[in-house]
Amino acid sequence: MRSLGRWITNGTAKPFWARKVFEIEKAVKCATAKVCGLGQFHFWMNHEKVEDHELDPGWTDYRKLIQYVTFDVTEQLHSGENVLEVEVGNGWFHKMDEHYSFHFPKFMPPNPNPYRPFGEELVLALELRIVYEDGTESVLHADDSFQVRRHPVVMSNVYGSETIDGRLFEAEASEWEQAVLVPKEKEPTGRLTEQCQPPVKVIRSYACECLGNVNGREIYDFGQNMSGILEFEVFGKRGDEVRIYPAEKLAENGDVDQMAKGWVNLDSCITYIIGGDDRWEKCRMKFTYFAGRYVAVERVHGQETRQAGSEIRIRNVTAHAISSAWKTDGTFSCDDKRYEQIYSLVEKAVEANMVSVHTDCPTIERFAWQEPNHLMAPSIFYMKDGRKLWEKFLLDMRTAQHTADDYFLDMEGNPYYPGEGLMPSQCPCYFPNVLPVPGLGDFYDIIPWGSTCILGTYWHYLFYGDKQIIEANYEAGKRYLEHLKMKVNADGFLNHGLGDWGNPKNELVRENIETAFLYADAKTLAYFAEVLGYAEEKRQLERYADQVKENYNEKLLVWNEELNGWCYRAWDHPDELFLTQAAEALPLYWGMVPEGKEADVVRAFRHTLEQESALISGEIGLPYVIQTARKYGMSDLICRYILRDEHPSYYAFVLDGETTLGEYWEKNPRSHCHDMMGHIVEWYYNGIAGIQPLKPGFEKICICPYLPESMHEFACSYESVRGTIRVQVKDCGEEVELTVQVPEQIEFEIDLTELARRGKEIVWKRI
Repeated sequence: MRSLGRWITNGTAKPFWARKVFEIEKAVKCATAKVCGLGQFHFWMNHEKVEDHELDPGWTDYRKLIQYVTFDVTEQLHSGENVLEVEVGNGWFHKMDEHYSFHFPKFMPPNPNPYRPFGEELVLALELRIVYEDGTESVLHADDSFQVRRHPVVMSNVYGSETIDGRLFEAEASEWEQAVLVPKEKEPTGRLTEQCQPPVKVIRSYACECLGNVNGREIYDFGQNMSGILEFEVFGKRGDEVRIYPAEKLAENGDVDQMAKGWVNLDSCITYIIGGDDRWEKCRMKFTYFAGRYVAVERVHGQETRQAGSEIRIRNVTAHAISSAWKTDGTFSCDDKRYEQIYSLVEKAVEANMVSVHTDCPTIERFAWQEPNHLMAPSIFYMKDGRKLWEKFLLDMRTAQHTADDYFLDMEGNPYYPGEGLMPSQCPCYFPNVLPVPGLGDFYDIIPWGSTCILGTYWHYLFYGDKQIIEANYEAGKRYLEHLKMKVNADGFLNHGLGDWGNPKNELVRENIETAFLYADAKTLAYFAEVLGYAEEKRQLERYADQVKENYNEKLLVWNEELNGWCYRAWDHPDELFLTQAAEALPLYWGMVPEGKEADVVRAFRHTLEQESALISGEIGLPYVIQTARKYGMSDLICRYILRDEHPSYYAFVLDGETTLGEYWEKNPRSHCHDMMGHIVEWYYNGIAGIQPLKPGFEKICICPYLPESMHEFACSYESVRGTIRVQVKDCGEEVELTVQVPEQIEFEIDLTELARRGKEIVWKRI
């Protein structure tokens, strides 16, 4: 759709209400509204909210792409007078900086390319199309016949702070003013497209427990870290305030602790100004969301009531957890509750970071870093319906992909051209930190991040079997590969990115990691070319992949005297034979190991696991470490390491009292709600339950279950595009029972190799 008509505004960058009163004189057959309020909006018809969405529309680069939302309003209309209303708030379109707003830490150089508002004022476009029973239709667009007024939300910050003035709820008729048409030259420039991903919705609501009073503030615990909409009721005098401070953790004295470790104090605050005297008023966040598990409630008397000794009361404090990932496709349960607790950590972190983009954390950055959109894709796809979400994420990437003419500014204010085909590490990117950081690497052009355009496409195709995802992203993937070729150094490696980011020993092995991804990208694109029937392009891509592999093995695959076999050395340790788990796992996973040497490298890989007795890897290598261990019969080691009491360990987060996964392997991590290392869930499904797709769209599967030593039974289900797959295993003492449910349209095979490690007779049946 090219246009929703003209854009209107109230002439400010603050939230506003817009409305239109109109008459219907004929019987309505159907009616559809297409609405876009930037940055966020809520849509009402005849004083009832239309749909249960939050934070419409999805976050995008509004200079290039803008989403509108389509609503069926047939049932909301009636004969006679009708009232259409829209609330419009800030979001990312025009970011407010009151209270915490992201900025780069002091150890990084100043960013010469800061956030730029996408418009001088908040805007609304709308089309209401009504089809009547007599076959005629009418179309209503937002124009200067609409009325506007200021919103009770007087400040909305995309990082979770909001100020709501209850005194503005009871608007007088005289407060409505004529809407202003946005001048053509100031209209948003992005291409309008219908919102394709699932809307953000409330997925569950949490009541709170009062933990007591600290420093004159009441401390409440919702019992779950989340991204949430806060709702509560207050009682007091007009002008009194309630200020609520959310946090992921508590300080030693029991107060909320908003300090992000090593970064900044996240002084997020939700403020409600009481509108009337001695009555209960309801407050609910509108255009942003808080992040955390705890809140501190502070009461502040207005000037007129400060000496009167009036009481400010609060009740029914509720947190509504929100997510775009509200459709669940997979479940897992077992008798060892530690596994369920780990699963919950990951699932809740995934839910909290899905808000039309896949954020890295709800607290500090709220950025759409792209690397988990392939590294975490299988884990998330098993748990949640990611089909439309990933289509949106990949659309954001294609929208952001650089042309040769795209440039930013360097530290001297001169144009800096990152290069044709580059995929930014964040899409959309609101703070383009495009210059490499001395000693750390490039945070804007990182191959495991940009590779999502290829590898995220692959996982989508494998799970959902829709060739259109390849058709939509193939050319972008080829352009990205050509960009990477320009980055290859004289030794034939890539090394400009971050390597095994998050590695607890800071063993980044950039050349090993990033060049393995170069091979994976080329090999996967060759597979795409085969799917699309491009035989010559397939041959060209395979030739390039083979060149990368040959150079990789020539310079990194060496003989290990201690292990009496071949292994991959770390290129960044030239004076010693240095091995890491990720450096061995990636070439094994991607099939880079030459024929006849695979068993040696597997032995070296096992050695790296056993000598550490832990998973020593960051988010980049971790999925390959786990899956390589699974593939080569080391699930017993996975079990042992994920259940360790001390970090690095998933269960250590449970023992730390966390309810979502932390950012790094440590107590009190910078962010307490990161899903980037939640790769273990993929193993729950394809390792423990053993549900492994052999053909795209689960057309053919292998079921190869494994029963951990501490587990006596489990049940797992996955709602594939071809129907429900269920696997149940129970140790009955003398024998192990395996029950599987597979739809008729799925071809399957059973592999009992891993289950046989239990050392008992196996009896299986299909239901």
